[in-house]
Amino acid sequence: MKCNTLISALLLLFSIQIFGQVYTDKIVGEKNQVLKDSLKIESYPYALPIWGEKVAQKGYNLPYSAGLSVNYFWQDSEITIKDLEVGFNNGPLYNLDEIVRFDKSSVEASSVTIRPDIWLLPFLNIYGIFGKASTSTKINAGIWVPDADNNWSQVASFSTKADFNATTFGFGMTPTIGIGGGWLALDMNMAWTDISSLDKPAFSYIFGPRLGKTFKFHKQDQNIAFWVGAFRVHISGDTNGNIDMSDIFDLSTAQQKVDDGLAKVSDNQTKVNTWWDGLTPAQQANPINVAKHNTANRALEKAGTFLTTLDGALSTAGDSSVQYSLQKAPKDMWNFLIGTQFQYNKHVMFRAEVGFLGSRTQVLGGLQYRFGL
Repeated sequence: MKCNTLISALLLLFSIQIFGQVYTDKIVGEKNQVLKDSLKIESYPYALPIWGEKVAQKGYNLPYSAGLSVNYFWQDSEITIKDLEVGFNNGPLYNLDEIVRFDKSSVEASSVTIRPDIWLLPFLNIYGIFGKASTSTKINAGIWVPDADNNWSQVASFSTKADFNATTFGFGMTPTIGIGGGWLALDMNMAWTDISSLDKPAFSYIFGPRLGKTFKFHKQDQNIAFWVGAFRVHISGDTNGNIDMSDIFDLSTAQQKVDDGLAKVSDNQTKVNTWWDGLTPAQQANPINVAKHNTANRALEKAGTFLTTLDGALSTAGDSSVQYSLQKAPKDMWNFLIGTQFQYNKHVMFRAEVGFLGSRTQVLGGLQYRFGL
């Protein structure tokens, strides 16, 4: 009796939906009375979900308890980078935060994933994620240094693009709730993406609330769902890796950029020295001038050391490698979603979804097959 009461209470809250894919349908209306009565006396033939037979006998039309989805996902997202340290040929890492500025760095990724899932409870779907991905990281950066007046200018610029293949694995769950004739699904998953150039797999956590409604067709078990929602992604900030220099630098132009940068650093250092030497002892003791002098010398020294080390590495570029450490994050954690799914029957569903607004654009398409378990 207590179990029946608990099930009834839960089903008042949760009308099952996995972001528009499948759901537990409460049979209502006089025209459906025969179907409702048949469900009450019919023996539920599957082990899942837990309480499946009790739920079916209360007049709910359950989806098949297991499924297998194949999804294609594409995304382009701007990222922010800080705490950047770079070294060459396993030498010391140089902190470049003060002198490097980034402009519209982004990651483009496409993946094909397989997602097995089960309805563990009538209101809770759990699933696994297994996939292969291709990623492309585009970074536009410049080295900036100050002059004697503390005006910062760019002395060298670099545009790099690195392509990687990756393997993704993870798991997730989707609790659901019925709201005013529609449904709310709270999809969340954790995944690890293994890229050969990273010291360890990159971790990501995704949360995707979706609010939608399903419309039935005259043909039995055929319907279409529409939803709106949001997509929030958190990625592990720490990234450490090792990559061949030829994979990130255009070697045909890099040497000239380094030479020009070293010349500009030397010219700015001369201007700073001339300015400082021209000050009186009282002016040199002024805290403002001391701060300007120290900042300029520190930044120029960092830029000069980095460019000199890079110059040496470029001389053996074919055998050179780049080691790096950084903190990365999406420029915007949230974006907007709209989506739809056509259910051909209780076995086969087709899904499409688009995400936009903010600094991230994404597209998803999927095919799902369901069966009893």
